[in-house]
Amino acid sequence: MPFVGEIFSQLKAGASTPVLQEIRGGQFTGMTGNELLEVIRKARTFLASKGLQKGERCGLLAANSIRWVAMDLAAMAEGLIVVPLYSRQAPAELVAMMKDSTPALVCCGDAALRDSIQQNWPSAPPMFLFDEIFAGVNGVQLDRPQVRDEDAVTIIYTSGTSGEAKGVVLTAANVGFMLERTAARLVQLMDGRTMQDRVFHYLPFSFCASWIAVLTFLKRGSLITLNTDLTKIPNDMPVVAPHYFLNVPQLLERMRRGVDEQIAQKGGLAQAVYSRAQAAWQRKRAQPQAGDAVWLWLANSLVFPTIRKKMLGENLKALISGSAPLTPETQNYFAMLGIPVLQVYGLTETTGICTMDDPANPVPGRVGLAIPAMEMRLSENDEIVVRGPNVFRGYWNRPQQTAEVLRDGWFHTGDQGEMDASGNWRIAGRIKNLIVLGSGHKIAPETIEEEIGRHLPGAQQIVVVGNGRGYLSAIVTGSVPGDRVQAALDAANAQLPHYKQVRAFCLRPDPFSIENGLLTANGKLKRELIAVRMKSEIEEMYHVRHAV
Repeated sequence: MPFVGEIFSQLKAGASTPVLQEIRGGQFTGMTGNELLEVIRKARTFLASKGLQKGERCGLLAANSIRWVAMDLAAMAEGLIVVPLYSRQAPAELVAMMKDSTPALVCCGDAALRDSIQQNWPSAPPMFLFDEIFAGVNGVQLDRPQVRDEDAVTIIYTSGTSGEAKGVVLTAANVGFMLERTAARLVQLMDGRTMQDRVFHYLPFSFCASWIAVLTFLKRGSLITLNTDLTKIPNDMPVVAPHYFLNVPQLLERMRRGVDEQIAQKGGLAQAVYSRAQAAWQRKRAQPQAGDAVWLWLANSLVFPTIRKKMLGENLKALISGSAPLTPETQNYFAMLGIPVLQVYGLTETTGICTMDDPANPVPGRVGLAIPAMEMRLSENDEIVVRGPNVFRGYWNRPQQTAEVLRDGWFHTGDQGEMDASGNWRIAGRIKNLIVLGSGHKIAPETIEEEIGRHLPGAQQIVVVGNGRGYLSAIVTGSVPGDRVQAALDAANAQLPHYKQVRAFCLRPDPFSIENGLLTANGKLKRELIAVRMKSEIEEMYHVRHAV
Protein backbone atom coordinates (compact mmCIF):
# COMPACT_ATOMS: atom_id res chain seq x y z
CA MET A 1 0.00 0.00 0.00
CA PRO A 2 1.48 3.44 -0.92
CA PHE A 3 1.23 6.50 1.38
CA VAL A 4 -1.77 5.17 3.32
CA GLY A 5 0.31 2.17 4.36
CA GLU A 6 3.17 4.46 5.36
CA ILE A 7 0.84 6.42 7.62
CA PHE A 8 -0.51 3.21 9.15
CA SER A 9 3.06 2.06 9.81
CA GLN A 10 3.87 5.35 11.52
CA LEU A 11 0.75 5.05 13.69
CA LYS A 12 1.79 1.52 14.70
CA ALA A 13 5.29 2.74 15.53
CA GLY A 14 3.78 5.38 17.81
CA ALA A 15 1.09 3.11 19.20
CA SER A 16 1.07 4.69 22.65
CA THR A 17 1.97 8.23 21.53
CA PRO A 18 -0.77 10.89 21.19
CA VAL A 19 -1.07 11.87 17.51
CA LEU A 20 -4.40 13.68 17.10
CA GLN A 21 -6.40 15.84 19.47
CA GLU A 22 -9.33 18.25 19.24
CA ILE A 23 -10.14 21.33 21.27
CA ARG A 24 -13.85 21.54 22.03
CA GLY A 25 -15.16 23.99 24.59
CA GLY A 26 -11.67 24.53 25.92
CA GLN A 27 -11.17 20.79 26.55
CA PHE A 28 -8.64 18.55 24.79
CA THR A 29 -9.73 15.13 23.53
CA GLY A 30 -7.14 13.01 21.78
CA MET A 31 -6.04 9.64 20.47
CA THR A 32 -2.81 7.68 20.38
CA GLY A 33 -1.56 6.04 17.22
CA ASN A 34 -3.08 2.69 18.21
CA GLU A 35 -6.42 4.25 19.17
CA LEU A 36 -6.63 6.04 15.82
CA LEU A 37 -5.90 2.78 14.00
CA GLU A 38 -8.77 1.09 15.85
CA VAL A 39 -11.17 3.88 14.89
CA ILE A 40 -9.99 3.57 11.27
CA ARG A 41 -10.63 -0.17 11.49
CA LYS A 42 -14.24 0.47 12.56
CA ALA A 43 -14.80 2.75 9.58
CA ARG A 44 -13.23 0.21 7.21
CA THR A 45 -15.42 -2.56 8.62
CA PHE A 46 -18.51 -0.41 8.04
CA LEU A 47 -17.50 0.39 4.45
CA ALA A 48 -16.61 -3.23 3.70
CA SER A 49 -20.09 -4.28 4.87
CA LYS A 50 -21.68 -2.15 2.14
CA GLY A 51 -20.29 -4.26 -0.68
CA LEU A 52 -18.70 -1.33 -2.48
CA GLN A 53 -16.44 -1.87 -5.46
CA LYS A 54 -12.96 -0.47 -5.76
CA GLY A 55 -13.03 2.94 -7.46
CA GLU A 56 -16.52 3.86 -6.30
CA ARG A 57 -16.85 7.30 -4.79
CA CYS A 58 -17.39 8.02 -1.12
CA GLY A 59 -18.63 11.50 -0.21
CA LEU A 60 -17.24 12.97 3.01
CA LEU A 61 -19.25 15.87 4.40
CA ALA A 62 -18.19 17.01 7.85
CA ALA A 63 -16.34 19.66 9.79
CA ASN A 64 -12.75 19.00 10.83
CA SER A 65 -12.44 16.28 13.45
CA ILE A 66 -10.48 13.17 14.39
CA ARG A 67 -13.28 11.09 12.89
CA TRP A 68 -12.96 12.97 9.57
CA VAL A 69 -9.31 11.90 9.39
CA ALA A 70 -10.20 8.32 10.28
CA MET A 71 -13.00 8.20 7.70
CA ASP A 72 -10.76 9.58 4.97
CA LEU A 73 -7.95 7.10 5.61
CA ALA A 74 -10.42 4.22 5.93
CA ALA A 75 -12.13 4.96 2.61
CA MET A 76 -8.84 5.30 0.73
CA ALA A 77 -7.53 2.11 2.32
CA GLU A 78 -10.66 0.30 1.11
CA GLY A 79 -9.93 1.38 -2.46
CA LEU A 80 -12.65 4.03 -2.62
CA ILE A 81 -12.24 7.50 -4.13
CA VAL A 82 -12.96 10.10 -1.46
CA VAL A 83 -14.91 13.21 -2.43
CA PRO A 84 -14.32 15.71 0.41
CA LEU A 85 -17.03 18.36 0.68
CA TYR A 86 -16.76 21.68 2.52
CA SER A 87 -19.29 21.66 5.35
CA ARG A 88 -19.87 25.46 5.19
CA GLN A 89 -20.62 25.52 1.47
CA ALA A 90 -24.14 26.17 0.19
CA PRO A 91 -26.21 22.95 -0.02
CA ALA A 92 -27.07 23.61 -3.68
CA GLU A 93 -23.37 23.77 -4.57
CA LEU A 94 -22.64 20.60 -2.61
CA VAL A 95 -25.47 18.78 -4.37
CA ALA A 96 -24.05 19.82 -7.76
CA MET A 97 -20.69 18.32 -6.83
CA MET A 98 -22.28 15.09 -5.64
CA LYS A 99 -24.40 14.77 -8.75
CA ASP A 100 -21.23 15.21 -10.78
CA SER A 101 -19.13 12.66 -8.86
CA THR A 102 -22.02 10.19 -8.21
CA PRO A 103 -20.90 8.82 -4.83
CA ALA A 104 -22.16 5.38 -3.81
CA LEU A 105 -22.68 6.74 -0.30
CA VAL A 106 -22.04 9.88 1.72
CA CYS A 107 -20.59 9.95 5.23
CA CYS A 108 -21.87 12.93 7.25
CA GLY A 109 -20.56 14.48 10.43
CA ASP A 110 -24.01 15.30 11.80
CA ALA A 111 -27.73 15.16 11.07
CA ALA A 112 -27.99 18.85 10.15
CA LEU A 113 -25.56 18.41 7.26
CA ARG A 114 -27.34 15.26 6.10
CA ASP A 115 -30.75 16.92 6.26
CA SER A 116 -29.58 19.99 4.31
CA ILE A 117 -28.51 17.75 1.43
CA GLN A 118 -31.61 15.59 1.45
CA GLN A 119 -33.84 18.66 1.41
CA ASN A 120 -32.09 19.90 -1.73
CA TRP A 121 -31.75 16.44 -3.27
CA PRO A 122 -34.52 14.01 -2.29
CA SER A 123 -32.94 11.26 -4.42
CA ALA A 124 -29.51 11.60 -2.79
CA PRO A 125 -27.46 8.40 -2.35
CA PRO A 126 -27.45 6.66 1.06
CA MET A 127 -26.16 9.02 3.75
CA PHE A 128 -24.70 7.70 7.00
CA LEU A 129 -23.84 9.62 10.14
CA PHE A 130 -20.47 9.30 11.85
CA ASP A 131 -22.22 8.14 15.02
CA GLU A 132 -23.54 5.12 13.13
CA ILE A 133 -20.31 4.42 11.28
CA PHE A 134 -18.06 4.47 14.34
CA ALA A 135 -20.47 2.60 16.61
CA GLY A 136 -19.75 -0.73 14.91
CA VAL A 137 -17.24 -3.49 15.57
CA ASN A 138 -13.73 -4.05 14.23
CA GLY A 139 -13.42 -6.80 11.66
CA VAL A 140 -11.18 -5.72 8.80
CA GLN A 141 -7.46 -6.39 8.70
CA LEU A 142 -5.70 -3.04 8.43
CA ASP A 143 -2.80 -4.32 6.35
CA ARG A 144 -4.76 -5.85 3.48
CA PRO A 145 -3.62 -4.02 0.30
CA GLN A 146 -6.24 -2.12 -1.66
CA VAL A 147 -4.46 0.84 -3.25
CA ARG A 148 -1.83 1.03 -5.97
CA ASP A 149 0.17 4.07 -7.02
CA GLU A 150 -1.82 4.54 -10.21
CA ASP A 151 -5.19 4.42 -8.43
CA ALA A 152 -7.26 7.56 -7.92
CA VAL A 153 -7.74 8.28 -4.21
CA THR A 154 -9.66 11.55 -4.21
CA ILE A 155 -11.71 13.98 -6.27
CA ILE A 156 -11.28 17.48 -4.87
CA TYR A 157 -13.52 20.15 -6.34
CA THR A 158 -11.93 23.44 -7.30
CA SER A 159 -13.37 26.65 -5.94
CA GLY A 160 -14.97 27.78 -9.20
CA THR A 161 -14.32 31.55 -9.22
CA SER A 162 -15.95 32.03 -12.61
CA GLY A 163 -18.12 29.02 -13.18
CA GLU A 164 -19.05 25.51 -12.13
CA ALA A 165 -16.54 23.76 -9.89
CA LYS A 166 -14.51 20.97 -11.49
CA GLY A 167 -13.45 17.74 -9.80
CA VAL A 168 -9.67 17.29 -9.72
CA VAL A 169 -8.68 13.61 -9.73
CA LEU A 170 -5.52 12.87 -7.74
CA THR A 171 -3.78 9.51 -7.60
CA ALA A 172 -1.90 7.75 -4.82
CA ALA A 173 1.30 8.51 -6.75
CA ASN A 174 0.48 12.24 -6.85
CA VAL A 175 -0.09 12.30 -3.11
CA GLY A 176 2.85 10.07 -2.20
CA PHE A 177 5.24 12.25 -4.18
CA MET A 178 3.96 15.40 -2.51
CA LEU A 179 4.16 13.96 1.00
CA GLU A 180 7.83 13.14 0.44
CA ARG A 181 8.52 16.74 -0.56
CA THR A 182 6.55 18.39 2.24
CA ALA A 183 7.98 16.06 4.87
CA ALA A 184 11.51 16.80 3.68
CA ARG A 185 10.90 20.53 3.95
CA LEU A 186 9.62 20.16 7.52
CA VAL A 187 12.76 18.18 8.41
CA GLN A 188 14.75 21.13 7.09
CA LEU A 189 12.63 23.59 9.06
CA MET A 190 13.04 21.63 12.29
CA ASP A 191 16.79 21.31 11.67
CA GLY A 192 16.96 17.58 12.27
CA ARG A 193 14.97 17.69 15.53
CA THR A 194 14.00 14.12 16.49
CA MET A 195 11.31 14.82 19.12
CA GLN A 196 7.63 14.98 18.20
CA ASP A 197 6.52 18.15 16.39
CA ARG A 198 3.54 20.07 17.77
CA VAL A 199 1.18 21.32 15.04
CA PHE A 200 -1.94 23.50 15.24
CA HIS A 201 -4.48 23.11 12.43
CA TYR A 202 -7.66 24.99 11.60
CA LEU A 203 -8.01 25.03 7.80
CA PRO A 204 -10.77 22.80 6.34
CA PHE A 205 -9.61 19.31 5.36
CA SER A 206 -11.64 19.58 2.14
CA PHE A 207 -9.02 22.01 0.76
CA CYS A 208 -6.14 20.28 -0.98
CA ALA A 209 -3.21 22.01 0.73
CA SER A 210 -4.81 21.54 4.17
CA TRP A 211 -5.37 17.84 3.47
CA ILE A 212 -1.80 17.35 2.22
CA ALA A 213 -0.52 19.12 5.34
CA VAL A 214 -2.43 16.82 7.70
CA LEU A 215 -1.28 13.69 5.87
CA THR A 216 2.29 14.98 6.07
CA PHE A 217 1.97 15.58 9.81
CA LEU A 218 0.61 12.04 10.30
CA LYS A 219 3.43 10.59 8.22
CA ARG A 220 5.94 12.42 10.42
CA GLY A 221 4.33 11.25 13.65
CA SER A 222 3.53 14.79 14.78
CA LEU A 223 1.00 15.75 17.45
CA ILE A 224 -1.78 17.51 15.54
CA THR A 225 -4.20 19.68 17.49
CA LEU A 226 -7.42 20.52 15.64
CA ASN A 227 -9.25 23.78 16.24
CA THR A 228 -13.00 23.19 16.02
CA ASP A 229 -14.19 26.78 16.54
CA LEU A 230 -12.64 29.47 14.36
CA THR A 231 -13.60 32.18 16.84
CA LYS A 232 -11.34 30.52 19.42
CA ILE A 233 -8.17 30.52 17.30
CA PRO A 234 -6.51 33.40 19.21
CA ASN A 235 -7.08 31.53 22.49
CA ASP A 236 -6.13 28.08 21.19
CA MET A 237 -2.83 28.93 19.49
CA PRO A 238 -0.76 29.94 22.54
CA VAL A 239 -2.15 27.02 24.58
CA VAL A 240 -1.11 24.52 21.90
CA ALA A 241 2.29 26.25 21.50
CA PRO A 242 2.91 24.77 18.02
CA HIS A 243 6.23 24.55 16.22
CA TYR A 244 4.51 25.57 12.96
CA PHE A 245 1.11 25.60 11.28
CA LEU A 246 -0.55 26.32 7.95
CA ASN A 247 -2.30 29.67 7.45
CA VAL A 248 -4.14 31.82 4.96
CA PRO A 249 -3.01 35.46 4.54
CA GLN A 250 -6.32 36.74 5.91
CA LEU A 251 -5.59 35.33 9.37
CA LEU A 252 -2.04 36.70 9.41
CA GLU A 253 -3.34 40.15 8.46
CA ARG A 254 -5.91 39.90 11.25
CA MET A 255 -3.23 38.87 13.75
CA ARG A 256 -1.12 41.85 12.72
CA ARG A 257 -4.02 44.29 13.15
CA GLY A 258 -4.92 42.71 16.48
CA VAL A 259 -1.43 43.29 17.87
CA ASP A 260 -1.47 46.91 16.68
CA GLU A 261 -4.83 47.52 18.37
CA GLN A 262 -3.86 45.86 21.65
CA ILE A 263 -0.58 47.75 21.88
CA ALA A 264 -2.36 51.04 21.11
CA GLN A 265 -4.93 50.37 23.86
CA LYS A 266 -2.19 49.51 26.33
CA GLY A 267 -0.24 52.70 25.62
CA GLY A 268 2.69 53.74 27.76
CA LEU A 269 6.25 52.53 27.31
CA ALA A 270 5.25 49.40 25.39
CA GLN A 271 3.47 51.45 22.72
CA ALA A 272 6.32 53.95 22.46
CA VAL A 273 8.94 51.23 22.00
CA TYR A 274 6.72 49.21 19.62
CA SER A 275 5.87 52.13 17.30
CA ARG A 276 9.44 53.41 17.17
CA ALA A 277 10.81 49.92 16.54
CA GLN A 278 8.30 49.45 13.69
CA ALA A 279 9.43 52.68 12.07
CA ALA A 280 13.08 51.69 12.54
CA TRP A 281 12.45 48.26 10.99
CA GLN A 282 10.77 49.82 7.95
CA ARG A 283 13.75 52.15 7.48
CA LYS A 284 16.27 49.39 8.09
CA ARG A 285 17.24 48.76 4.46
CA ALA A 286 16.48 52.14 2.95
CA GLN A 287 17.25 55.11 5.20
CA PRO A 288 18.28 54.04 8.71
CA GLN A 289 18.46 56.80 11.26
CA ALA A 290 20.53 57.33 14.38
CA GLY A 291 18.89 55.59 17.30
CA ASP A 292 17.08 52.94 15.21
CA ALA A 293 19.31 50.17 16.54
CA VAL A 294 18.48 51.19 20.11
CA TRP A 295 14.72 51.04 19.55
CA LEU A 296 15.00 47.65 17.86
CA TRP A 297 17.15 46.36 20.72
CA LEU A 298 14.63 47.58 23.28
CA ALA A 299 11.73 46.01 21.36
CA ASN A 300 13.56 42.70 21.00
CA SER A 301 14.30 42.75 24.73
CA LEU A 302 11.02 44.04 26.17
CA VAL A 303 8.14 43.87 23.67
CA PHE A 304 8.52 41.39 20.81
CA PRO A 305 9.13 38.27 22.97
CA THR A 306 5.95 39.02 24.94
CA ILE A 307 3.96 39.41 21.71
CA ARG A 308 5.31 36.13 20.33
CA LYS A 309 4.55 34.18 23.50
CA LYS A 310 1.08 35.65 24.01
CA MET A 311 0.07 35.18 20.38
CA LEU A 312 1.71 31.87 19.44
CA GLY A 313 3.31 30.24 22.46
CA GLU A 314 6.96 29.45 23.13
CA ASN A 315 7.84 26.83 20.49
CA LEU A 316 7.13 28.50 17.16
CA LYS A 317 9.72 27.97 14.42
CA ALA A 318 7.73 29.43 11.51
CA LEU A 319 4.32 30.23 10.10
CA ILE A 320 3.40 28.68 6.75
CA SER A 321 1.14 30.65 4.40
CA GLY A 322 -0.69 29.58 1.25
CA SER A 323 -3.90 29.86 -0.84
CA ALA A 324 -3.31 33.52 -1.78
CA PRO A 325 -0.39 35.96 -1.99
CA LEU A 326 0.83 37.40 1.28
CA THR A 327 1.81 41.05 1.20
CA PRO A 328 5.56 41.69 1.69
CA GLU A 329 4.62 44.15 4.45
CA THR A 330 2.93 41.43 6.51
CA GLN A 331 5.78 39.00 5.89
CA ASN A 332 8.26 41.67 6.97
CA TYR A 333 6.13 42.50 10.02
CA PHE A 334 6.36 38.95 11.35
CA ALA A 335 10.06 38.85 10.50
CA MET A 336 10.42 41.94 12.71
CA LEU A 337 8.83 39.96 15.55
CA GLY A 338 11.32 37.15 14.92
CA ILE A 339 8.76 34.88 13.24
CA PRO A 340 9.63 33.63 9.72
CA VAL A 341 6.63 33.30 7.38
CA LEU A 342 7.20 30.67 4.70
CA GLN A 343 5.03 30.82 1.59
CA VAL A 344 3.90 27.98 -0.61
CA TYR A 345 2.25 28.22 -4.02
CA GLY A 346 0.24 25.65 -5.87
CA LEU A 347 -3.13 24.52 -7.14
CA THR A 348 -5.37 21.55 -6.48
CA GLU A 349 -4.32 20.29 -9.92
CA THR A 350 -0.69 20.17 -8.74
CA THR A 351 -1.58 18.27 -5.55
CA GLY A 352 -1.61 21.56 -3.68
CA ILE A 353 2.00 22.69 -4.11
CA CYS A 354 4.44 23.85 -6.80
CA THR A 355 6.86 25.97 -4.78
CA MET A 356 7.98 26.22 -1.17
CA ASP A 357 10.07 28.84 0.58
CA ASP A 358 13.51 27.84 1.78
CA PRO A 359 13.26 28.02 5.62
CA ALA A 360 16.77 29.45 5.74
CA ASN A 361 16.10 32.20 3.20
CA PRO A 362 12.49 33.29 2.65
CA VAL A 363 12.23 36.29 0.33
CA PRO A 364 9.31 38.66 1.05
CA GLY A 365 6.97 38.89 -1.91
CA ARG A 366 8.20 35.59 -3.35
CA VAL A 367 6.79 32.09 -2.91
CA GLY A 368 10.01 30.12 -2.98
CA LEU A 369 11.67 27.62 -5.30
CA ALA A 370 10.02 24.96 -7.42
CA ILE A 371 9.89 21.69 -5.50
CA PRO A 372 12.54 19.12 -6.48
CA ALA A 373 11.74 16.78 -9.40
CA MET A 374 9.15 19.19 -10.81
CA GLU A 375 9.65 21.54 -13.76
CA MET A 376 8.23 25.04 -13.80
CA ARG A 377 8.59 27.70 -16.51
CA LEU A 378 6.83 30.59 -18.22
CA SER A 379 4.77 30.26 -21.37
CA GLU A 380 2.77 32.76 -23.45
CA ASN A 381 1.58 35.86 -21.53
CA ASP A 382 4.00 34.92 -18.72
CA GLU A 383 1.74 32.04 -17.75
CA ILE A 384 3.27 29.53 -15.35
CA VAL A 385 3.27 25.99 -16.72
CA VAL A 386 4.45 22.94 -14.78
CA ARG A 387 5.03 19.25 -15.21
CA GLY A 388 6.04 16.51 -12.82
CA PRO A 389 4.76 13.67 -10.62
CA ASN A 390 2.50 16.07 -8.71
CA VAL A 391 0.37 17.06 -11.73
CA PHE A 392 -3.14 15.60 -11.75
CA ARG A 393 -4.34 13.24 -14.46
CA GLY A 394 -7.49 15.15 -15.35
CA TYR A 395 -10.85 16.57 -14.30
CA TRP A 396 -13.60 14.11 -13.43
CA ASN A 397 -15.76 13.48 -16.53
CA ARG A 398 -14.45 16.62 -18.29
CA PRO A 399 -12.13 15.50 -21.11
CA GLN A 400 -12.40 18.78 -23.03
CA GLN A 401 -11.52 20.95 -20.05
CA THR A 402 -8.71 18.54 -19.18
CA ALA A 403 -7.29 18.89 -22.68
CA GLU A 404 -7.43 22.67 -22.40
CA VAL A 405 -5.06 22.76 -19.43
CA LEU A 406 -2.91 19.66 -20.05
CA ARG A 407 -1.06 20.32 -23.29
CA ASP A 408 2.12 18.64 -24.54
CA GLY A 409 2.81 17.25 -21.08
CA TRP A 410 2.55 20.63 -19.34
CA PHE A 411 -0.19 21.83 -17.00
CA HIS A 412 -1.19 25.43 -17.72
CA THR A 413 -1.88 27.01 -14.34
CA GLY A 414 -3.61 30.20 -15.52
CA ASP A 415 -1.32 32.17 -13.18
CA GLN A 416 1.11 34.84 -14.29
CA GLY A 417 4.51 34.87 -12.64
CA GLU A 418 8.17 35.66 -12.80
CA MET A 419 11.34 34.03 -11.47
CA ASP A 420 14.39 35.85 -10.11
CA ALA A 421 18.03 34.90 -10.62
CA SER A 422 17.96 32.65 -7.55
CA GLY A 423 14.96 30.68 -8.80
CA ASN A 424 12.46 32.26 -6.40
CA TRP A 425 9.04 32.74 -7.94
CA ARG A 426 6.60 35.63 -7.65
CA ILE A 427 2.92 35.25 -8.57
CA ALA A 428 1.61 38.30 -10.41
CA GLY A 429 -2.05 37.29 -10.78
CA ARG A 430 -4.53 35.20 -12.74
CA ILE A 431 -4.54 35.53 -16.51
CA LYS A 432 -8.33 35.32 -16.61
CA ASN A 433 -8.43 38.30 -14.23
CA LEU A 434 -6.49 40.51 -16.66
CA ILE A 435 -8.18 43.84 -17.23
CA VAL A 436 -7.92 45.13 -20.80
CA LEU A 437 -8.50 48.89 -20.92
CA GLY A 438 -9.98 50.67 -23.88
CA SER A 439 -6.44 51.80 -24.67
CA GLY A 440 -5.35 48.18 -25.08
CA HIS A 441 -3.25 48.07 -21.92
CA LYS A 442 -3.42 44.69 -20.14
CA ILE A 443 -3.30 44.94 -16.37
CA ALA A 444 -3.20 42.35 -13.60
CA PRO A 445 -5.42 43.79 -10.83
CA GLU A 446 -3.88 41.84 -7.95
CA THR A 447 -0.63 43.82 -7.74
CA ILE A 448 -2.52 47.14 -7.78
CA GLU A 449 -4.95 45.92 -5.10
CA GLU A 450 -1.99 44.89 -2.99
CA GLU A 451 -0.36 48.31 -3.37
CA ILE A 452 -3.56 50.14 -2.41
CA GLY A 453 -4.07 47.81 0.54
CA ARG A 454 -0.59 48.61 1.79
CA HIS A 455 -1.76 52.21 2.28
CA LEU A 456 -5.25 51.26 3.49
CA PRO A 457 -4.91 48.62 6.26
CA GLY A 458 -8.49 49.14 7.48
CA ALA A 459 -10.06 47.89 4.24
CA GLN A 460 -11.53 44.39 4.16
CA GLN A 461 -11.14 43.92 0.40
CA ILE A 462 -10.10 45.98 -2.60
CA VAL A 463 -11.29 44.95 -6.06
CA VAL A 464 -9.98 46.81 -9.10
CA VAL A 465 -12.27 46.91 -12.16
CA GLY A 466 -12.20 48.57 -15.57
CA ASN A 467 -12.36 46.02 -18.36
CA GLY A 468 -13.02 47.88 -21.63
CA ARG A 469 -13.08 51.24 -19.84
CA GLY A 470 -10.89 54.28 -20.10
CA TYR A 471 -9.39 53.98 -16.63
CA LEU A 472 -9.33 51.76 -13.54
CA SER A 473 -11.67 52.04 -10.58
CA ALA A 474 -11.83 50.23 -7.24
CA ILE A 475 -14.47 48.75 -4.96
CA VAL A 476 -13.44 49.04 -1.30
CA THR A 477 -15.23 47.00 1.37
CA GLY A 478 -15.27 47.62 5.11
CA SER A 479 -15.77 50.61 7.36
CA VAL A 480 -13.26 52.95 5.76
CA PRO A 481 -13.81 56.73 5.38
CA GLY A 482 -13.72 58.09 1.84
CA ASP A 483 -10.92 60.52 2.61
CA ARG A 484 -8.69 57.69 3.76
CA VAL A 485 -9.44 55.77 0.57
CA GLN A 486 -8.57 58.85 -1.45
CA ALA A 487 -5.29 59.27 0.42
CA ALA A 488 -4.44 55.61 -0.18
CA LEU A 489 -5.17 55.95 -3.90
CA ASP A 490 -3.02 59.07 -4.11
CA ALA A 491 -0.12 57.25 -2.45
CA ALA A 492 -0.49 54.14 -4.61
CA ASN A 493 -0.98 56.07 -7.86
CA ALA A 494 2.25 57.96 -7.25
CA GLN A 495 4.11 54.64 -7.70
CA LEU A 496 2.20 53.52 -10.80
CA PRO A 497 2.31 54.39 -14.51
CA HIS A 498 -0.64 56.45 -15.74
CA TYR A 499 -2.61 53.54 -17.21
CA LYS A 500 -2.44 51.58 -13.93
CA GLN A 501 -3.63 54.45 -11.76
CA VAL A 502 -7.01 54.03 -10.05
CA ARG A 503 -9.09 57.13 -10.73
CA ALA A 504 -12.42 56.35 -9.02
CA PHE A 505 -13.75 54.29 -6.17
CA CYS A 506 -16.94 53.23 -4.43
CA LEU A 507 -17.45 52.10 -0.85
CA ARG A 508 -19.26 48.95 0.22
CA PRO A 509 -19.66 48.54 4.02
CA ASP A 510 -20.34 44.80 3.87
CA PRO A 511 -17.36 42.69 2.83
CA PHE A 512 -17.58 39.99 0.19
CA SER A 513 -18.03 36.62 1.88
CA ILE A 514 -18.76 32.96 1.34
CA GLU A 515 -22.22 33.52 2.83
CA ASN A 516 -23.22 36.22 0.32
CA GLY A 517 -21.81 34.15 -2.53
CA LEU A 518 -19.05 36.56 -3.54
CA LEU A 519 -16.11 34.53 -2.21
CA THR A 520 -15.26 30.95 -3.10
CA ALA A 521 -15.13 28.27 -0.43
CA ASN A 522 -11.43 28.98 0.12
CA GLY A 523 -11.79 32.74 0.22
CA LYS A 524 -11.02 33.86 -3.32
CA LEU A 525 -12.91 36.70 -4.99
CA LYS A 526 -15.61 35.76 -7.49
CA ARG A 527 -14.73 38.72 -9.68
CA GLU A 528 -17.20 38.05 -12.48
CA LEU A 529 -20.11 37.70 -10.06
CA ILE A 530 -18.99 40.81 -8.15
CA ALA A 531 -19.08 42.75 -11.45
CA VAL A 532 -22.63 41.51 -12.08
CA ARG A 533 -23.92 42.18 -8.55
CA MET A 534 -22.35 45.65 -8.41
CA LYS A 535 -23.07 46.67 -11.99
CA SER A 536 -24.89 49.89 -11.04
CA GLU A 537 -22.15 50.99 -8.61
CA ILE A 538 -19.49 50.30 -11.25
CA GLU A 539 -21.42 52.24 -13.88
CA GLU A 540 -21.70 55.17 -11.51
CA MET A 541 -17.92 55.29 -11.07
CA TYR A 542 -17.60 55.90 -14.79
CA HIS A 543 -20.12 58.73 -14.77
CA VAL A 544 -19.42 60.50 -11.48
CA ARG A 545 -15.86 60.19 -10.26
CA HIS A 546 -15.15 59.82 -6.56
CA ALA A 547 -11.44 60.25 -6.94
CA VAL A 548 -8.69 62.07 -8.82
